[in-house]
Amino acid sequence: MEIFNPNSHYDFVGKNRLAVILSLVVILAGLLSLALKGGPALGVDFAGGTLVEVRFAAPTQAGDIRDALKDLPLGSLSVQQFGDDPQDFLIRIPQTQSDQEQLSGSLTQALITHYGENQLDIRRTEMVGPQVGKELLHKGFFALLYAMAGTLVYIGWRFEFRYAVAAIVALLHDVLVTLGFFSLFGKEIDLTIIAAFLTIIGYSLNDTIVIFDRLRENLGRHPKEGLAATLNRSINETMSRTILTSGTTLLVVVALFAFGGPVIHNFAFALLVGIIAGTYSTIFVAGALVLAWERRRPKRPSPIPEPAGT
Repeated sequence: MEIFNPNSHYDFVGKNRLAVILSLVVILAGLLSLALKGGPALGVDFAGGTLVEVRFAAPTQAGDIRDALKDLPLGSLSVQQFGDDPQDFLIRIPQTQSDQEQLSGSLTQALITHYGENQLDIRRTEMVGPQVGKELLHKGFFALLYAMAGTLVYIGWRFEFRYAVAAIVALLHDVLVTLGFFSLFGKEIDLTIIAAFLTIIGYSLNDTIVIFDRLRENLGRHPKEGLAATLNRSINETMSRTILTSGTTLLVVVALFAFGGPVIHNFAFALLVGIIAGTYSTIFVAGALVLAWERRRPKRPSPIPEPAGT
């Protein structure tokens, strides 16, 4: 099925400069947001503490919930509405020296005393100690690092080192864009989001390899054509495949984002941003880096063998 003519001659390569500037603006905006907020908002998985989801029988306000808990030694707790239902709230308690299970029981009792016996339902309680949270954070970071290192080795072996570096920078671009959007929209990062980042890396890498594979084939078929023209030809030839795979995946992710409920909302948001960024970086960022490498360190042509008997 072709929804994009593979013989088209759209000048994607000619838009590389503008595309790279746009990427830099988005990434810098995300980094600035992270700097102003003191880093990403870490969920209970990484920061440690207690997370309690409460559903009330009648709509209430976050301020009223804080008033109900003001006599407990909870520190700087946060209360926020969960999803679109005005009766669902998340209560986050930072790590304290108190026993977490006892603290959770005290919180439940204080809410029952304030609202009444049958006026609320504790839907879930998650507790993570500081050491466990720190260990999970380190493991999540190294999972991303190992994924990129494996990608560098694989592409360097299958293609060339310059392609491997371009693919890694494109993957880093996708992760930074997604991380920046999480900071700009004030969303938390937990183990589920690390899984989303790994999914984004795999998805974006697959698209990049398809274009690099076609580029390698076309360099052999059209040896007299310049690298920029051959790259443009390769992107045009694989655009139908890129649109089909990205489009069908986006339909599923949009459905999850819109109808999947608040539990997987952040996961779907990460995939939504990551897939768009990954498709964008495959077309514009990875190829631009290969071309920049070629301009600085052009590949030497293979020597022509001398005729036998000379």
